[in-house]
Amino acid sequence: MDKEIKERVFAASYQKSEEGKEELYNYEKNKIHGVDDLANYNSLTKLPVLRLFNYKSSEIVKAYPELRYAVIVMDITQFKAVNEFLGRSEGDRLLLFIAGCLNDYVENRRFTVAGHMRADNFCLFTAYTNEEELSDICINIKRRIKTLSFAYRVIISFGICACPDERPAIPYLKDCATLALSEVKGKYYADYCFFRDEMRTNMLREKLIESDILVGLEQGEVVPYIQPKVDMITGRIIGGEALVRWKHHDDGLISPAEFIPVIEKTGIIINVDRFMWSRIFAYQKRVIDEGRTPVPLSLNVSRMHSVEDKLAHRILGMQERYEVPSEYLILELTESAFAMDEKNMNEQMKELRRSGFCVSMDDFGSGYSSLNMLKSRELDEVKIDKEFLSDMDNPKCRIVIRNLISMLKELDVKMIVEGIETEKQKEFFLENGCNRAQGFLFYKPMPLDEFDELMKKESR
Repeated sequence: MDKEIKERVFAASYQKSEEGKEELYNYEKNKIHGVDDLANYNSLTKLPVLRLFNYKSSEIVKAYPELRYAVIVMDITQFKAVNEFLGRSEGDRLLLFIAGCLNDYVENRRFTVAGHMRADNFCLFTAYTNEEELSDICINIKRRIKTLSFAYRVIISFGICACPDERPAIPYLKDCATLALSEVKGKYYADYCFFRDEMRTNMLREKLIESDILVGLEQGEVVPYIQPKVDMITGRIIGGEALVRWKHHDDGLISPAEFIPVIEKTGIIINVDRFMWSRIFAYQKRVIDEGRTPVPLSLNVSRMHSVEDKLAHRILGMQERYEVPSEYLILELTESAFAMDEKNMNEQMKELRRSGFCVSMDDFGSGYSSLNMLKSRELDEVKIDKEFLSDMDNPKCRIVIRNLISMLKELDVKMIVEGIETEKQKEFFLENGCNRAQGFLFYKPMPLDEFDELMKKESR
């Protein structure tokens, strides 16, 4: 599908045509009249649920189409902790207080509707003349919540979508306000955020990535590249890291920095990882069948796999299918892979290590609990984060690196430094006893076939 057509399709799903708005309005109307009245209101706060909120807001727009309207979405950061630490009754008390704040606007401000979408998620529809009015609503609500006697610091975030056009689609305004909310939720330096067009552009871009990369997997656009690892003393290749690359049919080579965060957020990274693993297993199998000895290749394991109970089973199944000894594969994880479900990920890695796989931590030293991870002994190797190299002119940084290398040796943990780009960096690590590296000084990531030809030359 042509990119321009795709963008129009996605845009249409958010900004309804006049006919579409009317259909949605009638649908909501029929749904509302087709259920018990109690089902249209939240049982605790008595505010309209989303379906009724959309309908009541649409009725105002139909009656007064000449006005400008906005939707404010609000959310309580870590509301679950309120119920866990203070009890459900205190959580309910907070929700009722917020509902009261919103009801005050409904009673005292014309053309206003309040809604309770779910749990700690509320919305407010209102007419406005300038954006300052809307920010003042957010500030005033937060100020009132601060007056509530409560044994927990309540952090409220707001997303605002102010629509200058007449007759907006209410679900569209709410979705845009929610998108703006995601920009500020949980951040201490800002309470509210207005939706801007660039957010919608980014959203559309993300949706294009979501749909296109699945097609790309089927059509061979997603391919493995390898960045070799070297022994800095001899210069010989001792391994490599498998890196995903996407050669889009329209846009060419898309940067992993652009598509990896999107497919991680949507969970598609799991599909991509499995595809990459199978390609690398198949390649190592081919090398063995040709009578050559493979070098170990690292497979990236996304943090999203931490909730996958059968991760070890899946990897071991691939190993059995391709008949590749575990010594030729390294499982490379970041610290965040353990953060989501540390117990499950530790169990999965234990099982894989028992089967002979090496477990490596990428970006070691970039997180707060990197040193803690060493105590678990579920790691065989660490990759010293390249961010250390960016500050090597700092004497304190060099002291940290020297002692880090010394500690890893004492713990008998293998190490490799990534991001080596200069001879000066190379010499520093060699002088301090770290000879395994990966970086542009030696090799850039290359297509799998090029890596294979490189390895054939090395073996001659």
